[in-house]
Amino acid sequence: MYSRIILMGLLLILSTGISHAQSYVGFLEDNYSGVHKVISNPAEIADSRLKLDVNLFGVSSFVGNDYIAFNLDDVFSNFSDAFDNAATFPTENNFIAWNIDVLGPSVMLSIDEKQSLAIFTRARAFFNVSDVNGELLDKEGGFDETEDFSLNEGDVFGAFNLWGEIGATYARVLLNKEQHFLKGGLSLKYIQGMGNVYIRGSAVSVNYNSGTDQVSTTGEFTYGNTDTFDDAGNGGDFFDFSGGSGFGADLGLVYEWRPNHAQYTKLDAEGNQIVDRGANKYKLKWSASLTDIGEISDVNGVQRVYDLNKTQDKDNFDGDVLEDGLDENFDLLSESKSASVTLPTAFHTNVDWNLNSKFYLNFNADLPLTPKQRTNTNRILGQFRFTPRFESTWLGVFSPVSILEGAGFQWGAGLRLGPVYLGSGSIISAIAGKNTKAVDLFAGLKIPVYQNKLKDRDNDGIINQEDQCPDTPGPIENKGCPWKDSDGDEILDKDDNCPAEVGPAENNGCPWKDTDGDGVLDKDDACPTEAGLAEHNGCPDTDGDGIIDSEDRCPKNPGSIENKGCPDTDGDTLVDIDDECPEMAGPVENKGCPVLTVEVQKQLNDYAKTILFDTGKATIKPESVSTMVDIIQILNEYPNAKFTVEGHTDSVGSSESNQKLSEARANSVRDFLINEGIVGTRLTAIGYGEEKPIASNTTKIGRQQNRRVEINLIK
Repeated sequence: MYSRIILMGLLLILSTGISHAQSYVGFLEDNYSGVHKVISNPAEIADSRLKLDVNLFGVSSFVGNDYIAFNLDDVFSNFSDAFDNAATFPTENNFIAWNIDVLGPSVMLSIDEKQSLAIFTRARAFFNVSDVNGELLDKEGGFDETEDFSLNEGDVFGAFNLWGEIGATYARVLLNKEQHFLKGGLSLKYIQGMGNVYIRGSAVSVNYNSGTDQVSTTGEFTYGNTDTFDDAGNGGDFFDFSGGSGFGADLGLVYEWRPNHAQYTKLDAEGNQIVDRGANKYKLKWSASLTDIGEISDVNGVQRVYDLNKTQDKDNFDGDVLEDGLDENFDLLSESKSASVTLPTAFHTNVDWNLNSKFYLNFNADLPLTPKQRTNTNRILGQFRFTPRFESTWLGVFSPVSILEGAGFQWGAGLRLGPVYLGSGSIISAIAGKNTKAVDLFAGLKIPVYQNKLKDRDNDGIINQEDQCPDTPGPIENKGCPWKDSDGDEILDKDDNCPAEVGPAENNGCPWKDTDGDGVLDKDDACPTEAGLAEHNGCPDTDGDGIIDSEDRCPKNPGSIENKGCPDTDGDTLVDIDDECPEMAGPVENKGCPVLTVEVQKQLNDYAKTILFDTGKATIKPESVSTMVDIIQILNEYPNAKFTVEGHTDSVGSSESNQKLSEARANSVRDFLINEGIVGTRLTAIGYGEEKPIASNTTKIGRQQNRRVEINLIK
């Protein structure tokens, strides 16, 4: 019957293909998955935990639907009964999907800490059928031909595509600024189609009249396939490359938050910074990518469109091949070249939370971007996934828990052990649960070469292999070794100016000296280069007056504190050092010397006027010596006073001769006084001749008074 033809056609397509894009579920989140990272996000291979990763062979397969659910026990115990015991969930738009994703020989190389390259080969097969009326499938083999029935399929879409890829990925670090880290990546791939089959039904319905045995159908049906498949839908030569070709691209970005970025930067023996490329440095990572952008064009095949609007006898629908049934029972509306294949473009995003150095929580979303109604198009199933995992260099264990579009709850487990990886995103829920609607498995073998982790046992920031004391922390200036304290004075040798002698920190590790040997250490000695007394802070007091020499104006003569250590012999309040007459009291304004009074000045001149000279000469007569002695005595009483010795004559004779005689007699007196000990600078000799008479020169007595010598104070 007609339903048998449609069902068998769908089963024929199903028997030749596989679908879904959730490949290697749980494994792709592992930071040590290496070249596999290009599948989900090409940016991930930058700053990889692997120097080199060579994938030898890996395969991931998935099948899922929302129509039929199996008990896995039935599948393994008695496969023939599995379908009989299966539960069905018919709706007006059931779907089925299946895929195989084979990652062939591929290699990833980390060029440096900023950029990585990958070359990969990949074979993929996709199968999707959507919007199938589940009632049609549910009634297969169960219609009673003696009763009328009516099925409204509506629109139905399906496609199977098989292709191979060879691609190249470049990824690099875009931003590395303290705790913020960003990287991007791009994969470009050449795609070779190896065959496809697709269907599209519009407003399809089937009505059976048991009274007339007539089947009435309506709608329009499109069927296309490449020359890879024969007219019966069987696979032919998959390597004649008649499936067309094209180019595809994957784009990705990854942001990492690295709050503890500084702890992953170490030093070599020269103090150069080295980043620990063997460690995951993020606390939180967010990634986003677009995959499978592109199409396969120039498909060498035929697309036929059939008119289903027809009523005919049910016996016309014998046969099990969809294309034969369409050709033999319906009118061909058009025939054209096969449509291009739209790749299953998808958006992926995930957040990875580093709980500690080995445990992680990952939140992932896979969202299809291709509409299921487009002709000859495959699409992934939407999925939201939560994956806790443990990962170290040689071991990774993960257990993804997800909600899959149409298939519901999935729980799986996986393992990476060195070069071997295997797992499933649904194995636990399939074994433990009932009514399993989806199952996936993956396994593979690779050769990983991991980045070396920078080890620093003593946590001094210098890597072990360049640390001369790897078990004891020390500064880079000392090549990772602690500074010594040779003299045990708790001051490190690097800061100790005397590393072999015990000394205090305030003297930079050196013992205090006693330069002047006075028993007072230099640190306490106010006069470290002069021997002194402890009570005077090491300073000397030569005169013993209680005032140290440096503060004593008279360090060799004892004096009082109020006189700054100087004596005041005459008690006139002017200390001897400033007193020009230290043994005679005198006022300060006269520099400590007594002041010459008017009476003394008169007495001095009375003496001077009695000095007698030989007539007409400057020679002092002997009888005047006693007078000179009296004059000297007065001058000595006023040692800082200065005087003029003035000579005068009468007017007898010429004024010129009188001038010379007065000068000679003044100098004669001055010389006599100097010879007797009066300081010469105190005396100035002046001759006035006959210019300053004190009496009349007309009388003998007057002339006698005018012939005189005066000694006057210079004020």
